[in-house]
Amino acid sequence: MKPISKRADKPARPVFDKYDYYSKSVQSTETDVVFLRDVYKECRGVAPESMREDFCGTYALSADWIRLSPKHTGVGVDLDPEPLEYGHAHILPKLSPAQRERLKIMRGNVLDPNLPKVDLVAAMNFSYFIFKNRGQMLGYFKNVHRTLNEDGVFVQDLFGGSLCYDANEEKTKHKGFTYYWDQKSYDPATNYAQFAIHFKVDGERKREDVFTYDWRMWSIPELKEILKEAGFRRTHLYWEGTTKAGGGDGKFKRVEHGESCQSWIAYLVSEK
Repeated sequence: MKPISKRADKPARPVFDKYDYYSKSVQSTETDVVFLRDVYKECRGVAPESMREDFCGTYALSADWIRLSPKHTGVGVDLDPEPLEYGHAHILPKLSPAQRERLKIMRGNVLDPNLPKVDLVAAMNFSYFIFKNRGQMLGYFKNVHRTLNEDGVFVQDLFGGSLCYDANEEKTKHKGFTYYWDQKSYDPATNYAQFAIHFKVDGERKREDVFTYDWRMWSIPELKEILKEAGFRRTHLYWEGTTKAGGGDGKFKRVEHGESCQSWIAYLVSEK
């Protein structure tokens, strides 16, 4: 018989869940789906019912779209199996059986001309910046236009500002961890830029390059011109307001002109 050890085993350290930390520091899907619904209503005068989330990743946005209204249906599309599998394990189980019936997740290409038609297409978290030349971007926008319903609306976020032209790292403290947004490089000859997200859980080492991005920085006029060429009738700019301290307040309003600042986030809302 083995003697009973008097030494208490140390509790196992929790597994690092990169998608959970990403969600806590980058995403605000509950707010985003309300914004998507409201800008559609502002453009069309009625509420949308169907939405497709391009580059959906773990499809947290699509899940919150389904939760927002029993009339809502959703489609999520992504090529990468890893975040989709995470969504299947962690996002989908949080929906009721009836809600799951209204959500379709596809491992596929956002350039597929046979994607389901919807009222609203969302390309969030700057994911479409992966298209680095005008021809690729035009092809994507044309496919969005083709796969929207007659009164469809396309919503995409984008960012910019003088900080995007220099290598720099910003950090934000959250409860239990620190989030780092690292611009590693920028090439003014091509507008190509490399970014990374790092995390440091309190009491642990900093985890470098948890997520990495190789993008082209696109300007508002460039995108509006390509959207028009793709067939969109009108594109509206939604700009973030500022707090008294000078930071973004998370509230976006339709404007005709932006504001020169070190870092900004905006939305383009395009009507078919």
